[in-house]
Amino acid sequence: MDHAPVPDSITTRLIEGFERIALVLRAELWAACGAAGVNPAQAQVLALLSGRRDGLRAREIAEHMAVAPPTIADTLAALDRKGLVVRAPDPADARASRVRVTEEGRRVGGLVAQASSQVRAAVAALTPTEQADLMLAQIKIIHALQQAGAIPVQRMCVSCRHFRPNAHPGEAQPHHCAFVNAPIGGRDIRLDCGEHEAADPAVRSANWTAFQAERPPLQAKP
Repeated sequence: MDHAPVPDSITTRLIEGFERIALVLRAELWAACGAAGVNPAQAQVLALLSGRRDGLRAREIAEHMAVAPPTIADTLAALDRKGLVVRAPDPADARASRVRVTEEGRRVGGLVAQASSQVRAAVAALTPTEQADLMLAQIKIIHALQQAGAIPVQRMCVSCRHFRPNAHPGEAQPHHCAFVNAPIGGRDIRLDCGEHEAADPAVRSANWTAFQAERPPLQAKP
């Protein structure tokens, strides 16, 4: 007896879509890494460190990449042998060290990041409104993963002490960045900002609520 297929939920279909995009991204990453002489894990560490002037502790790198400390230790050892990272004493703790990317590591990481990408081209082909909507959806998904403890707090605008959500209601660029003292729109929001300074948890929570509600928080100042 034939049974009518059970319709997939929109959530299932969206996850399937992410998986298909991820397949292309992984294939492109492997190809770019092969040309640059690193493996994907090493390239991801270089990308992570390139935007952090003060470097990171090995434990922090492992947390950001969601891998076990022994795994990241092997990756860092390989990058060190290639001269792509260097360890330096941590000013905050004499017993610890911080890993920083070298100029050569920055160059190699740049080669991987600048490799031609079909996914990049596909995203670039979206309309400005579609790109802004996709950015907002990504921010919400990342925030949910942070709240679930799946990933550490990312250096997104919405978690930064300089972010003023909806400080300019009704404008094309409704938000405000106090660091550069300029309005920003949905297309300008960053998922990883080099100038990010984590907001106090209470402020971060208030800003997130205001960001979603499309209204300025009480503490926002234009």
